[in-house]
Amino acid sequence: MFVGREEELEQLKEFKRRKVAGIIVCCGRRRIGKSTLIEHFGERTRFLEFYGLAPREQLTNSDQLNHFGELMGLKFNIPAMKFDNWNQALTALAGLTSEGRVIIFLDEISWMAGRDQDFAAKLKGVWDTKFKKNNELILVLCGSVSSWIQENILNDKGFMGRVSLTINLEEMPLSDANKFWGNRTISSYEKFKLLCVTGGVPRYLEEIQPEQTAEQNIKRMCFSKGGILVDEFDKIFGDIFGRRADDYKKIVQVLSHCNLDQTEICKRLGVAQTGGFSKMLTVLQQSGFLTRDYVWNGNLKRVKLYKYRLRDNYLRFYLNYIEPKKQLIEQGVYSDLHLEELPEWQTVMGLQFENLVLNNLSAIQRILQISPSSVLSISPYFQSNTLRTEACQIDLLIQTRHTIYVCEIKFRKQIPLSVIDEVKEKIRKIKIPKTTSVRPVLIYEGELSGNIKSENFFSHLIPFKDLL
Repeated sequence: MFVGREEELEQLKEFKRRKVAGIIVCCGRRRIGKSTLIEHFGERTRFLEFYGLAPREQLTNSDQLNHFGELMGLKFNIPAMKFDNWNQALTALAGLTSEGRVIIFLDEISWMAGRDQDFAAKLKGVWDTKFKKNNELILVLCGSVSSWIQENILNDKGFMGRVSLTINLEEMPLSDANKFWGNRTISSYEKFKLLCVTGGVPRYLEEIQPEQTAEQNIKRMCFSKGGILVDEFDKIFGDIFGRRADDYKKIVQVLSHCNLDQTEICKRLGVAQTGGFSKMLTVLQQSGFLTRDYVWNGNLKRVKLYKYRLRDNYLRFYLNYIEPKKQLIEQGVYSDLHLEELPEWQTVMGLQFENLVLNNLSAIQRILQISPSSVLSISPYFQSNTLRTEACQIDLLIQTRHTIYVCEIKFRKQIPLSVIDEVKEKIRKIKIPKTTSVRPVLIYEGELSGNIKSENFFSHLIPFKDLL
């Protein structure tokens, strides 16, 4: 089932109207739907897809070339072709696509190129001398190892000016994720539980069986032997990071409970702050797993302080709940599990909910009727304890030129009246320009204490169902 991605499809359709050949780059984490999007774009057009073999021990460049040659035979209904190098292979492909509208899709290009350090240069050469001579040709480069694409395509001088469109595919917004339940009448709380685990990752959403409860779906996917999300972590980390998977795993582990700056991450891992470590954080960002939340001051200026956040809800849930119990899951011990009996379930789901909301800021803006052009900053806010300031952390702070929205994100079965005092205390601690209004906002899942509405403290009360 293909759902959503209207904005990206419109970009691609607009690109197809061009009268010259062009290169498109599509990036994003594994399972985010990159290949499905491009295949959907290629419908009703001559569409040729070639994909690299997944990394494994002793895989050679010859193996990739032989695989490419086999695909060439299948696509063009000819005997499998034999190539000694990528110049030959790409030149042969260009020769067979020299006329007419055609979309060439090189999927998992980093795998394809993995054993030839000059692959990108050879592709650039064949593009300049062969491919682009067909004005109706579109070349799409796609891969889950976004760092390879950044280094070898997007930031490489050889490809400067040659890539005409870059799509960084992110998680689906909640409004699209909601469509995976169809027209069934399912409560927002049921959807909340599942989405806090899967996020807006299409491949995981496809596994939802709407006739089952959230508890049944989560048990089947996360706590049953062979469940799709039980072994998923090792698969995606192994495919993307190879031999360094364990090093990257340690970073996301320390971020699974709280947001940290680079110094704090290094301290917890017991490693030095080096350029190499900074690059690893950048790679995790480019792969769609981490994001950086910046601090903004009251003078509307961006400061250099920021913290890393593990934005991927599946990774957070896996590290907190699946991995520690993996052996017991394999033994079938959790077949009769009741999720809400798990230790710290409410706390962990509260953090998952907060992360889910932060990944859907455009929905919050629409509900608050904030024009994107008026936003000066929108992110979690934190300030340290100093001589002039008290320590303070705000789940989400949105700043426009004349208004600050202090947003509290809350998940509890019963949200108490004390939430008002919590937010009042946070507002007291932050520096607010004299000409700026403060509007408290509560984004929540659960039942509100009867007095919260009547107190008229919050300018907006946003239940989770409104985000769907």
